[in-house]
Amino acid sequence: MSKSGKRRTRVDDEAPSRRELVPAHKVRPASGGAERTTGATRDDLLEMLRSRNVRFLRLQFIDIMGVLKNVEVPASQFEKALDGDIMFDGSSIQGFVRVEESDMMLRPDYSTFVILPWGDPDNRVARVICDVYTADGKPFEGDPRFILKRHIQEARALGYEMMAGVEAEFFLFQRAEDGSVTRTTHDAGGYFDLTPIDLGEVARRDIINVLEMMGFEVEAGHHEVAPGQHEIDFKYADALTTADDLATFKFVVRNIALQHGLHATFMPKPIFGQSGSGMHTHQSLFRDGENAFHDPNAPGEMSDVMRWYVAGLLRHARAFCAVTNPLVNSYKRLVSGYEAPVNVAWSHQNRSPMVRVPARRGKGTRLEVRMPDPSANPYLALAVQLAAGLDGVRNRLEPPEPVDKNIWRLSVRDRRRYRIQELPRDLGEALDLLRKSSFMRATLGEHAFQHFVTAKNQEWREYLVQVHDWEIEQYLAVY
Repeated sequence: MSKSGKRRTRVDDEAPSRRELVPAHKVRPASGGAERTTGATRDDLLEMLRSRNVRFLRLQFIDIMGVLKNVEVPASQFEKALDGDIMFDGSSIQGFVRVEESDMMLRPDYSTFVILPWGDPDNRVARVICDVYTADGKPFEGDPRFILKRHIQEARALGYEMMAGVEAEFFLFQRAEDGSVTRTTHDAGGYFDLTPIDLGEVARRDIINVLEMMGFEVEAGHHEVAPGQHEIDFKYADALTTADDLATFKFVVRNIALQHGLHATFMPKPIFGQSGSGMHTHQSLFRDGENAFHDPNAPGEMSDVMRWYVAGLLRHARAFCAVTNPLVNSYKRLVSGYEAPVNVAWSHQNRSPMVRVPARRGKGTRLEVRMPDPSANPYLALAVQLAAGLDGVRNRLEPPEPVDKNIWRLSVRDRRRYRIQELPRDLGEALDLLRKSSFMRATLGEHAFQHFVTAKNQEWREYLVQVHDWEIEQYLAVY
């Protein structure tokens, strides 16, 4: 709601149906590890662009920090864009290339094409997610989407397909009269609260409506624990689709929130003393259409593959934490008392460790990694988790004993018995662990590794030399 109490313009009331927005050829992945395929061709998309009055096409990609970027072209350039002939200056994008090697190409993935369901129906805007290529036609090794695809191929070489689903929480804050962002929440609601306490209910429904128009299968939406905090869950899919969908999800949430006069943020811990926003990542490996994590004859019906995968995650968690939790602010969330993990451990159902195994079995057998937060680059976050899990599978690593007790209440002696380590306490420690990991260097590739570490070290140094409000409040009048 705006300050005047009037609803802002929302999703276009005359927006076309989902069938009109998504190519009829597009096939979303079925559960069970089916291939992500589409029969849509370049000519199919050109016809849809013409017949649906699309005037602009957004060529979207993501930088190494996880920020969504785009080059927008008018109708006169549609053919060139769909042929992958649109160039851009890579030296201007965080973590890409130097000025002397700046020309880069955007090659669209036709299966990600969709017409945005808002705006002028006579001048619509469409988008397609692109892979980044160098001027000589080679995949750019620093493209986060390419990095994830590389590890998907490694999994396939072992006979596996990663399936993943994420729970990306977010906050909705009010805007001031001048449009600037405040930290005033739009409600005082809590977990699963309803109207009138949950004043973001209408905005959340509009977000869900748009997501469904764009091809998402939304499973649920609800108010989260903290005031102004929300969660919308959509169906799991193969890893690349999930990363694409997460990037799209964040884009939609921000846009629809703005149309309601609100600001949506995926910052992990915007309010002191309240729960932060996590991005719990559910994952499993499929082989020949069957869940490789499930073995009905094994203890707990957990296969060897699942145990090995858990062991890989636990081995590398401290090293990849800087990727899945990439902000200074991320570590304000990873503290005891707010349902966020602080320990490198795993459990059946217990929510205090980093990895939890939900009760469902059969094709639904999976694990949940609870440490990532939604500020992470979706492609890199899934890539490092997949690579870590595969390392466990490849080397048949055995995990430590599961901790089915509340870790926060364990004694030091019990922690030692379970071999429990702590996650990094701040971004500086996380970067030190990342920098020392040859495995993570290889996982990200030299280009992305160096640019990510350099940028995050600069961010950490800038934070350390700042004078923060807490220091003023504590010291100014006393010393």
